[in-house]
Amino acid sequence: MSVTIRSFQSSFVSDLIDEAFPNSEVSLPVVCVGDVIEAEDQETLLRGHGTLLVDGKLLATVCGVVERVNKLVYVRTLNASYKAEQGDVVVGRIVEVAGKSWRVDLSSRQESRLLLSAVHLPGGVQRRRNAEDELNMRNLYREGDVLCAEVQSVHKDGGIALHTRSEKYCKLKHGHLLRVPANLIRRQKQHFHTVEGMNVQVIIGCNGLIWISPFNPTAPEENEKMNDGDDEANKSDIEDEKSDDERKALIVTRAQLEHCARFANSIRVLAKLHLPIYPGSISQVFETAINGDVATKDMLEPDFIETIVRQGTINNEINI
Repeated sequence: MSVTIRSFQSSFVSDLIDEAFPNSEVSLPVVCVGDVIEAEDQETLLRGHGTLLVDGKLLATVCGVVERVNKLVYVRTLNASYKAEQGDVVVGRIVEVAGKSWRVDLSSRQESRLLLSAVHLPGGVQRRRNAEDELNMRNLYREGDVLCAEVQSVHKDGGIALHTRSEKYCKLKHGHLLRVPANLIRRQKQHFHTVEGMNVQVIIGCNGLIWISPFNPTAPEENEKMNDGDDEANKSDIEDEKSDDERKALIVTRAQLEHCARFANSIRVLAKLHLPIYPGSISQVFETAINGDVATKDMLEPDFIETIVRQGTINNEINI
C-alpha cells in the first residue's frame, strides 16, 4: 500500500482564494475583539449582540462581520455554535437516557432533549406512553446511537425540544457521520436527499452534522408491509421479518461504498474552502471529481482543491 506524506500548509486554502480573486475587495466590515465599529449616529443606534459601548465608542466583543438592520448594529460571528430554530432538521447523538427523555448532543450551545411522548413507536401505534415504555426506552434509542429528528420548539432558557413523530425521523445505522461548521449549512425545504442511480442517501442536518449512508430502495416497501397489521398474534412473525429486513439492508455493493466516500470527501472539500453546503454544491464537486477521473483518496489533495477554487461555477459561492 502506497502512502503519500506531504508537509502541512496552513495557509494553502487562503492563498488559493487570494490568487483566484486578485482584485477583489472585502465589502463587508470585518472586526476583531476590541475594534471600533464606525457609525454615524451612535447615540441613536441600537446595540445588538457582540457590541459594547465604552467611552462613547462602539466596540466589538467578538470576531465577525458587522451587520446593520435599520438602527440595529450587531456582529455576526464567523464560526458560531448552532442556534436552533423551530422546524430545523437535525442529526444528533444520544448521550444519556434519563427519566422519560433522551439527552441528545447537537453540537449546540443549548441542551436538547427528546421526550418519550415525542417519539414514533414501532408499528406506528398511537397511544399513551406507560411505565413499560419507560422501562424499554433503550430498545428505541441507547447511548451512542445517531438519530435524525426535528426541532419541535425552543424554550425561553435556550433548551431544545425534539420530536421523531414521522417515519423519516429514526435511528441512523450503517453510514458515515460528518461534522462541519453549522454556518456553512444552507437551509432548504428538503434536507433528505436520495441520489438516483447511486442508491446513496444524504441527510444534511442544520446543526452541521451530515449523515451519508447506502440506500436500499426495497427496504421501505418491506417496512410498509410489516407495518400494515398490528395484530398481537403476528408479533413474532413481524420480528422475524424485521430481522430479515435488517440483514438485507446490510448488503451493499462496493460501488455504493465508493459513492458514499466520494460524497463525504466532496463535503470536506467544501468545508475546507468555507463554501455553502447544499445539494447543488455537493453535486458540483462530486461531478468534477468524476469528470476529471480523480480517485476518492486524491479529492483532498491540493491539486483537486485548486481545481475547485478555479472553477467558475463554485467561485461565485465563496463567502468571506
